[in-house]
Amino acid sequence: MSCPECFNGHVHEGTPRGEVTTLHGLKAYTTKPSNGEAHRGIIIIVPDAFGWEFVNNRILADNYADKGKYLVYLPDFMNGHAAPVSMLHNTRELLRADGIATWLMKPYYVTAVMTQIIPFKHYNSFEATWPIVRDFFKSVRGNEGSELPIYAAGFCWGGKHTVNLGFGGDTASNGKPLLNAAFTGHPSYLEIPSDIENIVIPTSFALGDKDTVVKPPQIKQIRQVFENEAKSTKGEVKVYEGAGHGFCVRASLTIGDTSKQADEAENQALAWFERH
Repeated sequence: MSCPECFNGHVHEGTPRGEVTTLHGLKAYTTKPSNGEAHRGIIIIVPDAFGWEFVNNRILADNYADKGKYLVYLPDFMNGHAAPVSMLHNTRELLRADGIATWLMKPYYVTAVMTQIIPFKHYNSFEATWPIVRDFFKSVRGNEGSELPIYAAGFCWGGKHTVNLGFGGDTASNGKPLLNAAFTGHPSYLEIPSDIENIVIPTSFALGDKDTVVKPPQIKQIRQVFENEAKSTKGEVKVYEGAGHGFCVRASLTIGDTSKQADEAENQALAWFERH
């Protein structure tokens, strides 16, 4: 995981319209189609490092609900230990390289970023949080999702969890698989190609060719696994030119094509879920 890029990006403007509730033991942001239409499935978002309260993630949940007519859950899989939004500013300043004042402030921002990264990584390791994510999906499949399609959408930190869900090794109490299909945008922590080779649930990847976490050689490896005859129906890879890590969730919406690419990634996820 390349820490600076995983904690870099922009806050989006907007007012989430869903509601906060407690669901299967976790706090969760929940949203559904705004026009009152019945939902036709459930999307569970496994978010980036900024977690369930981050406005960008809640707006994304609303977009999924309206565009795809889904019930969308955005749970607090981090149990209150998401990265603070102030880290976006601190990381952006740390990565700047213009002017003497910028360099004079480097020690301050190094300290600020490290004091935020260390607690995040301590509380939110994959080993600590995977059981929380897995058990939530089990509960949804065994209850309100027992007769509905369930989809996972995971970003950055949540990408590893989403890919692991795609291994299909767990079932709910009713014996059903935990999800029908998965989508991940710019995932982190993956072991490539072994994690990809273990996927059995249809999984779609949205990746940027400027990503510093999953780089072009690794993108090529993912594609090679999916091009294998045995995996040909299990996955897809779409590469967004000029896009870096975090573009699905934290890209600037006022610079270049980043807003368009974020919208295209939303549509990619929904098209994949529709297909499966």
